[in-house]
Amino acid sequence: MVSSQIGKFRRNYRPALAVLRNLGSEIMVQWNRYAGSVHLTGNKYDLVQCHWHTPSEHTLGGQRYDMELHMVHRSSEGQFVVLAILYHLGRSDHFLDKVLESINNLTKGEEEIDLGDVDPWDIKFGSRKYYRYMGSLTSPPCTKDVLWILLNKVRTASKEQITILRKAVHD
Repeated sequence: MVSSQIGKFRRNYRPALAVLRNLGSEIMVQWNRYAGSVHLTGNKYDLVQCHWHTPSEHTLGGQRYDMELHMVHRSSEGQFVVLAILYHLGRSDHFLDKVLESINNLTKGEEEIDLGDVDPWDIKFGSRKYYRYMGSLTSPPCTKDVLWILLNKVRTASKEQITILRKAVHD
């Protein structure tokens, strides 16, 4: 069902201690302290982690993009909201620039690297317009009843950034 009354979400983030992890299939920034939340439909969902996929998992208008970032949030009841941001080739992404050096170290065999304080506000959205649907997580355990928010604005990332992400997970 398509509705123009699907509601706005409000972000409330703050810097918090995080680690960079290589899961073999993806690179993840995991916050180890409270890094803020999103509020949607009267519920609060705390930011847990973000990770990248190359190429994108979602498409817009049938077009697949070069990269996709997932910001995973969880409520105190265990419900998930994932904010998805698509990227095409262009200027480097500011947030990814901040973790590139650590990503290079992960490719040398490190499983986890301390990043210190990481500010989720450094992840730029670029638009308040989005698509929303119910789905599941895209990696095991593939939890169902996940609220997905796919941002309408396509951001940019450099070819070098995408290459580093792909090499780190032995794509």
